[in-house]
Amino acid sequence: MIMDIKLSAKKILDKDFKTGIRGYSQDEVDQFLDEIIMDYENFEKVLLKKQEEINLLKQELEQAESTRRNSPTTVAPSGMGATNYDILKRIANLEKHVFGDKLYD
Repeated sequence: MIMDIKLSAKKILDKDFKTGIRGYSQDEVDQFLDEIIMDYENFEKVLLKKQEEINLLKQELEQAESTRRNSPTTVAPSGMGATNYDILKRIANLEKHVFGDKLYD
């Protein structure tokens, strides 16, 4: 992500402009470049923080998926693979186990 950015705060700070006869006010250019440098520094901090958050969330997701895969007793909530058919089948098996063959007489 950071690789796509061509400028950095340091590059902006180190940039020198040639002066002409009717050039821009050097103080105004310097003030504007100082603002740009501060923004770039803030953007870099935000990008690093967001990348850290992304990495943390990826780790949490991997841990959750690993836990879910390694836990056979976990029942998936609806929308995660459990269907009404699966639920009805489980209920029928429980009824058969509890009441035995009396239900089907």
